[in-house]
Amino acid sequence: MKFDDIKKLHQKKYRDELGHFLVEGEHLVLELQKAAATQPALRNSKLYVTDGHEKWSSPFETHVVSNRRMEEMSETRTPQGIVALVPILPAPAANATTRAIYLYEIQDPGNLGTVLRTLAWFGNLRCLLSPGSVDPYNSKVLRASAGAIFHVPVETDVPVAALASRFRRVGCLDMRGESLQSPGFRECDCYVFGNEARGVPRADLEPLKASFFSIPGSGAIESLNVASAVNMCVYEMNR
Repeated sequence: MKFDDIKKLHQKKYRDELGHFLVEGEHLVLELQKAAATQPALRNSKLYVTDGHEKWSSPFETHVVSNRRMEEMSETRTPQGIVALVPILPAPAANATTRAIYLYEIQDPGNLGTVLRTLAWFGNLRCLLSPGSVDPYNSKVLRASAGAIFHVPVETDVPVAALASRFRRVGCLDMRGESLQSPGFRECDCYVFGNEARGVPRADLEPLKASFFSIPGSGAIESLNVASAVNMCVYEMNR
């Protein structure tokens, strides 16, 4: 890929068009290398480093670039001197025991990154994103995920309506739902979480015949942060 094209990957439309994204910094590159050990397609990544990282050991084709070029590739004010060009891979097929977390029009990169980190911690979970959600390959999402993006299967542009044919038992949070501790909560195959401000339209949920659950609280505030809600639910389903 030409250097001018690499710089364009800061924008989603070019990530979609070119099928690649950038990860920056030692921690994210180390997570990429760890994932490449079990996902051969990730070994097609390319590494770009400045002189300070020229002896960095990796399985990737490596290019030493000037500080100026590194600044052009970086989205941070003080580049760490190491960036990887990574192919966007299709999510692998789910196995019979994999459960899904569906996020409807989630907008905050920090929320999505935190959710991915939680899913990676517990394992055997995939993330489905509705149309209109934040791009999982956004640099802020990648940083917040702390490398979890490489360990969680992610599907984008999944319509709510598609869940009806894919999952037999769908769960959704609702203030008037049953407690998470009720037996039915752990029996769902897919758990739906709504947009930070608007939730999920009721009309979209009706065809899913979703079961509704709630996280008991004091009632002092109106709602929980969506990433916090996902954290609690995933913990409960694995408890």
